[in-house]
Amino acid sequence: MDQALEPGLYIVATPIGNLGDISQRGGTVLGAVAAVACEDTRVTGKLLQHLGVKTRLIRYDDHASDETRDFVLGLARESAVALVSDAGTPLISDPGYKLVRGAREQGIAVTSIPGPSAAIVALTLAGLPSDRFLFAGFLPSKAKARADALSELAGIKATLVFYETAPRLIDSLAAIIEILPGREVAVARELTKLYEECRSGTPTELIAHYTAHSPRGEIVLVIAPPGEVETSAEDADLLLREALATLKPSQAAAEVARTTGLDRKTLYARAMELK
Repeated sequence: MDQALEPGLYIVATPIGNLGDISQRGGTVLGAVAAVACEDTRVTGKLLQHLGVKTRLIRYDDHASDETRDFVLGLARESAVALVSDAGTPLISDPGYKLVRGAREQGIAVTSIPGPSAAIVALTLAGLPSDRFLFAGFLPSKAKARADALSELAGIKATLVFYETAPRLIDSLAAIIEILPGREVAVARELTKLYEECRSGTPTELIAHYTAHSPRGEIVLVIAPPGEVETSAEDADLLLREALATLKPSQAAAEVARTTGLDRKTLYARAMELK
């Protein structure tokens, strides 16, 4: 691991659980840089110990000051410096955006060494459409903000991918029932670890399971696009009746069409019958 590297900032993806997932190139780069900027020196220290690497660690997280960022950029101007997150690919719901932007603005070379990403691993396990997807980071912790975030993305014809925490999983599944009715959902957790799990079904089924079996670990929620899960006539009527309680027939039809992918004109005709 004594390969010489040109000065610059090296973005290195690290394992999301299984230390064996560090790439050969990633390990080589970490062994050759002058310093590693990381979220938690203890977490990164364990990885470097696994690799047999000893190098300088600099704490760089969401709360890093401008002075810390300038210091890291100053080092990267003169030598090779790596940026890692606690797990996965840096900048994907992790700190680093301002550091990379600063490096590019100052003409410092930026090299990305690809590797693990929990969002991509979950997408490959979920069995939901993967030709078009939207990664939207963590769902908000507050109920209204969570509902607003889901409503904003409801009409997007793509699989939705979110990060979530175990304590908030049930609340998020309940919000999906309300905001994105009829969608299939996959819950992927403990990815690449001993107790890896990817469980799919309706949000109601998943709530029942995780109420009986309290979830642990880091979680990725994968939500089917609108219209990917077939909505029965009975379900469509139920959704229309619920919408008609507060909306005009045209608005109710538009709302149900948005969340299910069913034809709006057909839904409007049925809404008029139900009204």
